[in-house]
Amino acid sequence: MPRDIPIGNGSFLITFDQNYCLRDIYYPHAGKENHTDGHKFRLGLWVDGIFEWITDKWNLRLDYLSDTLVTYVTAFNNGLKVSLRCNDLIDHREDIYIKKIILKNYSHAEREVRIFFHHDFHILETTTGDTAYYDPDEKAMIHYKADRYFLISGMRESRQGIDQYATGIKEFRGFEGTWRDAEDGRLEGAPISQGSVDSTISFTMKVLPEAEQTLYYWICAGKNYADVNRLNKMILGHGIEYFIKRTENYWKAWVNKEDIDLSALSESIITLFKRSLLILRTNIDSGGAIIAGNDSDIQHFARDTYSYMWPRDGALVAYALDLAGYHGITRRFFEFCLEIVRRGKESVGYFLHKYNPDGSLGSSWHPWTLNENKQLPIQEDGTGLILWSLWYHFDRSRDIEFISGVYDNLIIRCGDFLASYRDFDTGLPLPSYDLWEEKWGIHTFTVSAIYGGLKASENFAEFFGDKKRSRIYRGAADKVKKSMEKYLYSDNEKRFLKTLIPEKDGSFKIDLTIDASIYAPFYFGVFEPDDEKVINTMNAIKGRLWVKTNVGGIARYEGDDYHKITDDLENVPGNPWFICTLWLAQWHIAKAKEKDELKEAMPILEWVASRALPSGVLAEQVHPFTNKPLSVSPLTWSHAAFVTTVLEYLYKLEKVYVCPTCGMPLQRLKR
Repeated sequence: MPRDIPIGNGSFLITFDQNYCLRDIYYPHAGKENHTDGHKFRLGLWVDGIFEWITDKWNLRLDYLSDTLVTYVTAFNNGLKVSLRCNDLIDHREDIYIKKIILKNYSHAEREVRIFFHHDFHILETTTGDTAYYDPDEKAMIHYKADRYFLISGMRESRQGIDQYATGIKEFRGFEGTWRDAEDGRLEGAPISQGSVDSTISFTMKVLPEAEQTLYYWICAGKNYADVNRLNKMILGHGIEYFIKRTENYWKAWVNKEDIDLSALSESIITLFKRSLLILRTNIDSGGAIIAGNDSDIQHFARDTYSYMWPRDGALVAYALDLAGYHGITRRFFEFCLEIVRRGKESVGYFLHKYNPDGSLGSSWHPWTLNENKQLPIQEDGTGLILWSLWYHFDRSRDIEFISGVYDNLIIRCGDFLASYRDFDTGLPLPSYDLWEEKWGIHTFTVSAIYGGLKASENFAEFFGDKKRSRIYRGAADKVKKSMEKYLYSDNEKRFLKTLIPEKDGSFKIDLTIDASIYAPFYFGVFEPDDEKVINTMNAIKGRLWVKTNVGGIARYEGDDYHKITDDLENVPGNPWFICTLWLAQWHIAKAKEKDELKEAMPILEWVASRALPSGVLAEQVHPFTNKPLSVSPLTWSHAAFVTTVLEYLYKLEKVYVCPTCGMPLQRLKR
């Protein structure tokens, strides 16, 4: 089930599913240590002797308050004759999660309503050795293990504290948990439990006919009792509305800080653009790591997650954020990358498969040997794109103190690696894994990214007057371009090839699969967007990979079987991906020379906006017949690609929409 309405502050991240069940709690890193392990935290009501958990049987709508990371959720139950209006947020500075519930009684009689919150913690991602207990001093339920503490409490009618509570055993010897105890409207569990435990708490409210009552609920996260005790006292001292208002105001200021003129766009595109920036922020750790996606349900597919920093994804997200003016965030990302490279041997100038949010090496399926020979288990495009995006970051920010600090240990190391990790007979880079992490070989996307990285290295060397290295990087980039034209463009197919696989005799096995990633030569500056080779390639992508159903969109490649829906490959070569579809829009923008030509990109932007969840969340893929989200949701890369495409459109509009008399822009990016 896709995740919806994520909220976070860089160290504390919470996600919900489409039934408004809290499903993921990450702390103290965005994406590392999921203290639910994907299990449900239930929310339920007891009214007039009837109990119901909130499920898809309720009339639910999940959204955000405009321009914020404060949710706006409505839930109505006709049978119970009650509705909920809920706001969820994580304070932008403190590790406090808050839920505000306004409950309305639609009955003509006064009623007693009990609201139940169930907590299925798996602290440190395991059920072993947890403790849950009621703390009478704080009037709170506390879950802890080792140096991870979670304090849970609430308030209604200016009265803090829990009315009923229960702790108990779950997932052991047939025990389901205390949520079952709640279903008669009364909790009778123990005040403390250890091992594989859960807890449920409730709050009772008397609600007049056709009237409303407000309930506040919160979770404080810390590394010891003193931490959560301090946060709880802050809430009681300042008042809960103080934290709600300051967080709402912060996000409104954050997302509008650049005052970008979006007036040339439709309301749906503007809304998704701002929402995408905010959702991107939830998947960025305060230590700098940009996480690909935090949806624990993907574990059921592969017993692993997307909660890692992939260098490629991170670089492209950083590029989007720099386009949007968030240079402080991207600087922390590049500092994170610098620390990764520093941890390697002195000669190492490449990034491995993926990394955890704390910078440690992530899990991998790339082997260190091939046919009993050593190989580097890398996706070399990641290294190239770090340099490519770093140059754009510096070109926009001109932060000389920062860039001088990363020149020796990041730029030179990686630039030297890209220049040297090549076959000097062909001039092509040596094989590595492709961007989809499936094939070993020499790939058009990877080679394009390497070219972009080498040109960035050349730019840096020129800037610092490093003439020798500038010549080395320039020479390597020129050879890569010539070799790409010679080996990776097919005159017979009239397009770039996906992959070349080296054979023992020095020849290449050619992969003729049409893959959306062969768009890359124009995007990373190898060839111009109106070059005949690029035009032929993009037409081939659109002609073969456009999904021929009412859904539309561009598939990853022919015969893609990742989350495959149908065997009708003629009409559905693969599920439509947001990033692949947006690549087509980016090409239309790049080649446009006048305002009218830019219009070709607009239907694609509208296509993306119309296929987001009501909250604005974009998944990795959508179902080719139903539009339902598939795979990880939200996917950071999907939102970054949308932000990038919108800004590239506006930058190009500023360039081509000019006054015929004076030549000045008629549409400016900044107001």
